[in-house]
Amino acid sequence: MPLFADDFIPSTGALPPRARFASDAPSLSLNGEWRFHLVPDVASGTEGFWEPGFDDGTWKRFPVPSHWQLEGFGAPAYTNVVYPFPIDPPHPPEENPTGEYRHTFTVPADWDGHRLVLRFDGVDSAYTVWLNGVELGSATGSRLPAEFDATPAARVGAENVLAVRVHQWSAASYLEDQDMWWLSGIFRDVTLLARPAGAVGDVTVHADYEHTTGQGRLRIDVTAAVGVLQSEGDGARLAGRNSESVEARVVVPELGIDVAAGEDVVVGVEPWTAETPRLYEGQVVTPAELISLRIGFRRVVIEDGMLKVNGRRILFRGVNRHEFHPDRGRALTEQDMLDDVLLMKRHNINAVRTSHYPPHPRFLELCDEYGLYVIDECDIETHGFVFEGWRNNPSDDERWRDAYLDRMRRMVQRDKNHASVVMWSLGNESGTGANLIAMYEWAKAHDASRPVHYEGDWSTVCSDVYSRMYAGHAEVGEIGRREEKPLDDAVQDAARRGKPFILCEYGHAMGNGPGGLAEYQELFETYERCQGGFIWEWIDHGIRTRDDSGREFFGYGGDFGEPLHDGNFIADGLVFPDRTPSPGLIEYKKVIEPLRITVDGAVSDGRLPSSGSPDGGVKVTVSNLHDFADTSTFSYRWQLEQDGIEVASGELDVPVLAAGESADVGVPVSSTAGETWLTVTALLAAETAWAPAGHEVAWGQGCVVPRPEPRRMAHVPATVDESAIRIGTSRFHRHTGRLLRLGEVEVDGPRLDVWRAPTDNDTGQHSGEPAASWRKYGLHRMRHRTDEVDVDGDALVVRTRVAPAAWSFGLLVTYRWTGDDDTLHLDVEVTPDGPWPDIPLPRLGLGMALPAGLTQVTWYGGGPGEAYPDTRQAVRVGRYMSTVDALQTPYVYPQENGHRIDVRWAELTTGGDGVPGVRFLGEPVFGFTARRWTSEDLDVARHPHDLLARDRVYVNLDVVQHGIGSGSCGPGTLPGYVLTPGPARFAVAMRAVNPPR
Repeated sequence: MPLFADDFIPSTGALPPRARFASDAPSLSLNGEWRFHLVPDVASGTEGFWEPGFDDGTWKRFPVPSHWQLEGFGAPAYTNVVYPFPIDPPHPPEENPTGEYRHTFTVPADWDGHRLVLRFDGVDSAYTVWLNGVELGSATGSRLPAEFDATPAARVGAENVLAVRVHQWSAASYLEDQDMWWLSGIFRDVTLLARPAGAVGDVTVHADYEHTTGQGRLRIDVTAAVGVLQSEGDGARLAGRNSESVEARVVVPELGIDVAAGEDVVVGVEPWTAETPRLYEGQVVTPAELISLRIGFRRVVIEDGMLKVNGRRILFRGVNRHEFHPDRGRALTEQDMLDDVLLMKRHNINAVRTSHYPPHPRFLELCDEYGLYVIDECDIETHGFVFEGWRNNPSDDERWRDAYLDRMRRMVQRDKNHASVVMWSLGNESGTGANLIAMYEWAKAHDASRPVHYEGDWSTVCSDVYSRMYAGHAEVGEIGRREEKPLDDAVQDAARRGKPFILCEYGHAMGNGPGGLAEYQELFETYERCQGGFIWEWIDHGIRTRDDSGREFFGYGGDFGEPLHDGNFIADGLVFPDRTPSPGLIEYKKVIEPLRITVDGAVSDGRLPSSGSPDGGVKVTVSNLHDFADTSTFSYRWQLEQDGIEVASGELDVPVLAAGESADVGVPVSSTAGETWLTVTALLAAETAWAPAGHEVAWGQGCVVPRPEPRRMAHVPATVDESAIRIGTSRFHRHTGRLLRLGEVEVDGPRLDVWRAPTDNDTGQHSGEPAASWRKYGLHRMRHRTDEVDVDGDALVVRTRVAPAAWSFGLLVTYRWTGDDDTLHLDVEVTPDGPWPDIPLPRLGLGMALPAGLTQVTWYGGGPGEAYPDTRQAVRVGRYMSTVDALQTPYVYPQENGHRIDVRWAELTTGGDGVPGVRFLGEPVFGFTARRWTSEDLDVARHPHDLLARDRVYVNLDVVQHGIGSGSCGPGTLPGYVLTPGPARFAVAMRAVNPPR
């Protein structure tokens, strides 16, 4: 029965799984241009297309690897949980697009006498392979390799025709319901391997490390090749052993090792960790071939309730990584993979969960080399069965047992020799059941050197760690104290409490956010049981596309005509689809810094402290948060800035610190007159494999001289005539009290503003959905009523009421304007009025519009990037310049963005052509946003290209905004960042500025 039909069998005719290794035996890449034809369903398949003489001249030329939906055949579709076909296992839908591939190649003549193995590294979903008209076999398991013996069918020294039929849907699709685009085809490498007589079948590296002695124990087992793997009942059997035992030696020149395969060797070594990824070049030498290995010695154990590497508790500063490129989908190049690894290392990330399938094998080689811990996850997810109450879930259906074990075997066997892989994962969101337990038991029996992870079973029957997704901060604290809610089974409860805890997903990085990361990190560092976690996720899966006008944008669910989709939930990464870091990644880098640098606080009298540090001056504390590495690779620099202008700088001499150590050092700087900040940065002292010398790894900043209290000049009187109210050179509307002109600059506003375009986290499924309440109660359509405009001595006093239609509650707002000849001062008092509902405000501040030509921005305050109350760790106080356009963050789905926090002053100008601009001054600080569209425009836009510049620049001066949180798929905003309606007073000043012509 073919695999695309009602069949539980994972493969036929495939060779047994083995480790991937580099051999000097010849190989031939079959990547490149193939012929391709797509039929709408299985019944429409082309009869005999696999025969060598078939005429494929009318078929399209087609790249392999690729996905056919991204090459003009069909369309991509995105669902997160739901299956895009009826849940009727194991039946796939009748409408089953099927790709037919043909490729012609020549087997070199000198390969005569070799066994030929055809390897497919990734094909989605089920496929059958023919060579020269001979069927070699079929396979499923889209993101796992399958190999076939091509020897009987191959023509050495002659032209060969390879044919592959790939079905978009199969019984196996029920096991591949991962949160990603449904994309089909041969998307990883296809290779023909020449295996000489006496070639190695498999290599297993055992490279243990004993941290108490510094000794490594090496044993490399080498086995002979065997025949095809045939399914049989609950397991599998091998058919036709077809080679003799292998005579092999193991050679590691750097360690002086030259021993027979299978022999144990104990020798002093430098261990492998993600911080110190030491690898030794080794070889397996046989008469037939030479196999190259990169060996990392390390030991992973669970001990004392903690996950340890080389005897030490480690802390995962991790990310979940899907494979994705905006043009090629999951068909990644080596450069794509290297880009990911380098970006991760440069942003202090030390771990990757390969969500939710094994990655391209080259990625793991890069993790070995550059240093990243890996949770290698099996290609299994059955999440869509949750809507059936997990009824008929394959995880607990014995008929699927072979398929589950097949996928586990193929992952473990392929990836077992990678030092970076510190845990196996059974898969993701597949409920519970006997098949998962069988996978766990198989993995423990075949690889005792690694723990096994699975989040879906909170009882941890089939997991060596207690893993959760999106647990809130309070619950993580309980778990850290081992005070979580008990299980009904007392024995299993005790077992779980003895296991380490990780958040395999947290900090959902969808759109603007995630918030609350610093508070999570504090919990990880407080409780030894809490060993970090993995942000969901690494990259936005936006597909590069264009609208009818040719404007480019990144498409998400629903942009390709899918009748069933999950919208922009696919855009939830720390990097944008083109791998540009988002503000979320910059924030995460700061939160997880491996060095913590703290600067002593300010003194009240404006003088720098003369003591308190070892060398006098300002005390700086440097703490090494690495698990293993010392700080010998870092240099340090300090910079003193007065009102954002550098006044002094220098190198800082910090002693080398072992992991976990701290030191206090002094920066002997001189007194200054204005607000003064000391910033200390830790830089790479020399070039590394992943970053150049001078790359900033960590920084700390402290205010050493506080800002002087702002002084107001003597007021000029407010005057009234028939057309306007005037204060100095500024003009107000006679009846509404609205500011019309600031000096020579036309102004519309300011007036109270409480609305922001909701973020993905505001509208999320786990946040309490504040945006829905905001809309229900009309906060997006507040109306302003002027109750009184009065000149009170030197002041203009305007009293208003701001309220939504259909409700009786509102805000009473009093604006009090005073000024001197060129500066206006505005004091605002806000009082809630009426029965307010129990909802937070989106923001509290002032909104106004300025002339469109004011596109250049300079500010002194938090920067350079955006920040919100719970996403502000990565910003530092300084003086910055930008354009209005560059202040915007181009989230795949438009939403509130671009807010600069704790701004002392901000200036908008035209760039120095003599046209007057505006300067805003905080009393003491404000949040600043400037854009060429309104919040309402931002709210209704669905893609960035929907945002069209208006003829004004819209500015917000905020007292505070509601926090961001992680509510798109996690906890909402922490209580300390909730903007509760209440009485408020704030002040700001503004004046026109006239740059020289």
